[in-house]
Amino acid sequence: MKRIAIFASGSGTNFEALVNEKYKNGKIVLLVCDKPEAYVIERAKNHNIPYAVFELKKLGNKVAYEQAIVDKLKEEKIDLILLAGYMKIVDETLLNAYEGRIINIHPALLPSFKGAHGIADAYNYGVKIMGVTIHYVNKEVDGGKIIAQDCFHLNGETLDEAEAKIHQIEHKLFPKTLKKILEEK
Repeated sequence: MKRIAIFASGSGTNFEALVNEKYKNGKIVLLVCDKPEAYVIERAKNHNIPYAVFELKKLGNKVAYEQAIVDKLKEEKIDLILLAGYMKIVDETLLNAYEGRIINIHPALLPSFKGAHGIADAYNYGVKIMGVTIHYVNKEVDGGKIIAQDCFHLNGETLDEAEAKIHQIEHKLFPKTLKKILEEK
């Protein structure tokens, strides 16, 4: 049984979608958050999932910040990390400790439209197809091996409508992909 930690920074809708699914070979046992006011913490409490908050400014620098996280993950015997709206770039300390075991969801079809504004960037570019990518995390931002993608054709949607469709896809694709990964390993 793989022990899974989810990293999130915001409202936690992807966290909720992942937690609401049942997995044969894995269990979500920890939320890691970088913002003490993030609503995702309430979601974790509602599901009786332990959480830990790490604030970069309180830990001094990125290495100390990530080392504190790694220490907690090792204490909890975490096997797999899911980035679900975690708005920090993962650096060497965490990457080295969990190489090949960190998975991210990105709200655009990679390798295009990397970074924090993937939805708006794709929409404003004028793409005809928008979608979601789930990928392994490596040293390049949004550059790791693609695991899964899903998409839809734009048919005159506004940016807000397109964003809502992206989130609908995310909430289905991430749990489905996690199930597949857990069955393969």
